Amino acid sequence: MTDLKIHHLGVAVADIEQAVKFYQQAFGFVVRSGPFDDPMQRVRVCFLGPAQGTDSAIELIEALSDDSPITRTLAKGIGAYHLCCEVDDLTPTMAALLQQGCTLVSPPVPATAFGGRRIAWFFTPTNHLM
Repeated sequence: MTDLKIHHLGVAVADIEQAVKFYQQAFGFVVRSGPFDDPMQRVRVCFLGPAQGTDSAIELIEALSDDSPITRTLAKGIGAYHLCCEVDDLTPTMAALLQQGCTLVSPPVPATAFGGRRIAWFFTPTNHLM
């Protein structure tokens, strides 16, 4: 899996607007894209990062409904939620992750925040969502 590159760190938040203001004031981050509502994932997302210097970003994730996974995550007191990696071809990467002992949490679905590109969710043997 040499084509893996870190795209963003997902952070669960109760209110995207308040979180954006904090990251702008505290770190000088700028909004790179969003906010987007993704009804399939039941979330609203927004990507932020430094104005210059890196392609990596922070994805702020707010629940759109009470049955959103983010609602449960926030109820547990969890902020850092997942690590997202970008790959050239999802199918062989998924097979490699399964061979490494990862568990498929959610099969590939189109994601609004990525222009309809497919995303999949895995849980690693080290108890990490990606």
